[in-house]
Amino acid sequence: MRVIGGQFRSRRLKTLPGEALRPTPDRLRESLFNVLAPEIEGAVFLDAYAGTGAVGIEALSRGAARAIFIEADRAALRVLRENLASLGLDDRRAEVVQGQVLRRLGSYRADIVFLDPPYALDREYEPALKVLAENPPRLVIVQHHRRHELAPQYGCLRRVRQLRQGDNALSFYRPVTGA
Repeated sequence: MRVIGGQFRSRRLKTLPGEALRPTPDRLRESLFNVLAPEIEGAVFLDAYAGTGAVGIEALSRGAARAIFIEADRAALRVLRENLASLGLDDRRAEVVQGQVLRRLGSYRADIVFLDPPYALDREYEPALKVLAENPPRLVIVQHHRRHELAPQYGCLRRVRQLRQGDNALSFYRPVTGA
């Protein structure tokens, strides 16, 4: 896995073997950040279910001011910290939070939130989106299997776009008034 663009372009990232995580393929990450390009500069980016940190690191590489990484898996946390250290990203730009996303998500504010639960935690999409709807960021992006149907709206968060690529889909939610 590598960083696609920006400051850390082409830098390799460590990964974990197996299927415990839901990695975001390079091509899908590239499509995601092409969409986010006008919004990423100076943003606070929250990478929930961060895994090895590839998406949050990509956000930092492309101009996000700060990234918050939430991850529960100890092996993934070790690799995430190694990836951040290899790029010279310190605590001022990259905050690593150990713990379950559903317990930690409401405690952090960000402009853009990326949700990508591992395969075993597919049931967490709805509760995570409901937590985010209580105090919504300006944008939530959810990576899921293209056959996994998410609701068009969770509280004040309404899906405004969906991008499909291979077996993956990205659903984009924004807050709406009067929800």
